[in-house]
Amino acid sequence: MKITVRRDGTLICEDKIFRCALGRQGVGRKCAEGDGITPVGTYPLRRVLYRADRLSPPVTLLPIAMMEKNDGWCDDPQSPLYNQQIKKPFPASHETLYRDDSLYDIIVVIGYNDHPIITGKGSAIFIHVAQPHYEPTEGCIALSLSDLLEVLALCGTETEIEIC
Repeated sequence: MKITVRRDGTLICEDKIFRCALGRQGVGRKCAEGDGITPVGTYPLRRVLYRADRLSPPVTLLPIAMMEKNDGWCDDPQSPLYNQQIKKPFPASHETLYRDDSLYDIIVVIGYNDHPIITGKGSAIFIHVAQPHYEPTEGCIALSLSDLLEVLALCGTETEIEIC
C-alpha cells in the first residue's frame, strides 16, 4: 500500500483524504538539518513508537515499541549516531521523544536519510500528532490523533509514503 502526502496539506490513504500539517518551509528537496522542509520522495515506514502511559498499543502491522522516558533522536550532524534513536542523557544535540505535550504520543518513523545516513541531510522525519490548529512542523507530517490511528490500522511493513 502507498500513502500519498500532497504539498497542499492532504494525506491520501486507501481513497480516504485526511488533513495534515507539513514543514514550515513546505515540501521540497531537503538540503540541511533544521531547514523546515518536508522531504519530497518515496520512503518506507520503519516502526511506531508510542506512549504507553497515554495510549493503548496502536492497531497496525508495522513494528511497534513503547517509548521510554529517556528516548531521544540525535540531530547533531557531527555525532556518529546522527539520525538515530538514542538514550538520554546524551552529549550531542538531540530531540526529546518523551514530551510533555501530546505531539509525540505516537510517532511513525519514516525511513528518510537512514540507508545510508548522509551527514547533515536531515533527521527525525516522523508522522506524529498535529497541534490543535495544524501549525507547521519542523519537517514532519502531522495528523489528528484519530486520523493517525486510522491510517496506522491500514499500514504494514510494505507500506510506503510518497511525499509530492
